[in-house]
Amino acid sequence: MSPVDDVAHSVAPAVRTVPVTAPFGWLARGWSDFRAHPLPSLFYGVCFAVMGWLIAVVFRHAYAYVSALVCGFFLVGPFLATGLYALSRRRERGEPMWLAPTLDAWRPNVGAIGVFALVLTVILLVWARASLIVFALSYTSEMPSVDRFVEQVVSLDNLEFLVAYFCVGGFFAALVFAISVVSVPMMLDRNVDGVIAVLTSLKAFGNNLPAMVVWGMTIALVIGAGFALWFVGLVVAVPVIGHATWHAYRALVE
Repeated sequence: MSPVDDVAHSVAPAVRTVPVTAPFGWLARGWSDFRAHPLPSLFYGVCFAVMGWLIAVVFRHAYAYVSALVCGFFLVGPFLATGLYALSRRRERGEPMWLAPTLDAWRPNVGAIGVFALVLTVILLVWARASLIVFALSYTSEMPSVDRFVEQVVSLDNLEFLVAYFCVGGFFAALVFAISVVSVPMMLDRNVDGVIAVLTSLKAFGNNLPAMVVWGMTIALVIGAGFALWFVGLVVAVPVIGHATWHAYRALVE
């Protein structure tokens, strides 16, 4: 057992091993939470969609930034969805699924959640810089034009760029996914510090790698569909994934 495992075992709660198909159950329960009380959930979905539109409008003449920041949604999403976790917890406890109490659900553990949010923000900034470097190295003469951005970027003529971009992005996505599988819901629910939450998340990730691969691909597909619909799909996609993440935490952490 490694030193990290020793520390995690001594201070963090035990984690369960789940079947590879478990993420589909989490998604179904997330959809159930959304359908039970859609209005408060839709509020958070609309906020995500508006953020996407603002990014697209503000950086409409610099799509390399849009690409980096949109991908950054996946990195800071675990923190931004705190209100959705709180909604699922209220339904689980039989409490009214009101929006107002979830807007500041992070306050009882603001220190730990705030530090974790800062870590995610730093990772987002590093990713944004790395993304621009990949663009700059791949497009030495001129950046892709705005009107043909997608066509130029995904062209097979730019295969090296695509491989480099997805390798770099995949590294950051895997890192954030591993440390945040259960960390924010756990800090919200148990008032633990960020170190314990991250260690528990890493342990849950490592002990359930096949299920985590399926869960990560599911998140990417659902949120990706939301982006593909010009951010409108995020109105539903984000709440469902947020609620499902709460159920993932409940299933993975004893």
